[in-house]
Amino acid sequence: MQPPRERLVVTGRAGWMGMGRGAGPSALGFWPTLAFLLYSFPAAVSPCKILRCNSEFWSATSGSHVPASDDAPEFCAALRTYALCTRRTARTCRGDLAYHSAVHGIEDLMSQHNCSKDGPTSQPRLRTLPPAGDSQERSDSPEICHYERGFHKLSAAPNYTHCGLFGDPHLRTFTDRFQTCKVQGAWPLIDNDYLNVQVTNTPVLPGSAATATSKLTIIFKNFQECVDQKVYQAEMDELPAAFADGSKNGGEKHGANSLKITEKVSGQHVEIQAKYIGTTIVVRQVGRYLTFAVRMPEEVVNAVEDKDGQGLYLCLRGCPLNQQIDFQAFHANAEGPGQRRPAANSAVPLAPGTFPYETAVAKCKEKLPVEDLYYQACVFDLLTTGDVNFTLAAYYALEDVKMLHSNKDKLHLYERTREPPGGVAAAAPLLDPRPLFSTLGVLALLPVFC
Repeated sequence: MQPPRERLVVTGRAGWMGMGRGAGPSALGFWPTLAFLLYSFPAAVSPCKILRCNSEFWSATSGSHVPASDDAPEFCAALRTYALCTRRTARTCRGDLAYHSAVHGIEDLMSQHNCSKDGPTSQPRLRTLPPAGDSQERSDSPEICHYERGFHKLSAAPNYTHCGLFGDPHLRTFTDRFQTCKVQGAWPLIDNDYLNVQVTNTPVLPGSAATATSKLTIIFKNFQECVDQKVYQAEMDELPAAFADGSKNGGEKHGANSLKITEKVSGQHVEIQAKYIGTTIVVRQVGRYLTFAVRMPEEVVNAVEDKDGQGLYLCLRGCPLNQQIDFQAFHANAEGPGQRRPAANSAVPLAPGTFPYETAVAKCKEKLPVEDLYYQACVFDLLTTGDVNFTLAAYYALEDVKMLHSNKDKLHLYERTREPPGGVAAAAPLLDPRPLFSTLGVLALLPVFC
């Protein structure tokens, strides 16, 4: 089965139009064009960082009108910072349409505002948000923009679910099934009426079967009086604390603050609160790769128009059979004094320079003392990648479960079992039952989703 192609299409007006002399930075043509460049990102992971340059300039200047004489030096400083950013990424952006459009646009603006190429630069600043509580918390704010408030009248609380993806990669679905998957390329994690989440997984090392998440895209769909459509995109070595348009909330609508981004640790940990759908998303960069965790009400999880057509919604249905890896059987093959490689028939060969089994176990024990599936995933990742950062990926994935999962009795998972009759997996063909036992004596059959 080939991984699905990315289907992220956002329209806009291209070309630096409406840029006659005297036009301010908010003139028609400039902002629609910059928005177009921000949204029209490539499908594959690209070393070109022009999106970051665009976003930082947008953040530093959006909301401005024609600069007054006192503001012109600040605007010119922002332009020089923008130009410096494009020069730094020039080598990796050859042939990139967004890059060349940005370069020409900078030149036009520098000329229009009589900005010299030499001079001070400025640090990008994000646009100022309204004070806390200024939008969604106001008494006259639409009640529909606060999901939990709708349940108070019914004297019932929503039932929350959790999904997470981390490591090489390991998936915990909304129904608490735990799978290890190949899923190289672009795959949808979530696809419902309110948002889409898509990840791209790439090989950890050239020629290695081990993959990890190198890119994450989240689209929050336009929703009534609450939020405009917003796109969040993270890549390796780039974990922004803002949406692609430079904003940190849901836009210009009355309930815009029902969608917010908060940077917990710069470049390492971002949290997105979407209160209008009762959802919390945690995105981390651990080492070079990304992890994802979400807390979402069941009602939102199942808000899908065509449920039969959601065959590759990984958080709901899990990974397809031909993308699943039995890492518990892998452990059984890898165990033994000084053992480094699994049996010859293993589907997951080890990368050069990986850890001996005893070393992998010791390192994972330091962070994960409970020998659950997160601990086993940690050992698996060290054996297949040799990257000690995967220990932290498993650790933080479990920490996110502790924060986001509504059932504290299900924080630790110890074995994977088939979906009970009537569940999502019941209608899917099951793996030929040839039992594979790990050293724990646990049947390591994985559920199948097509």
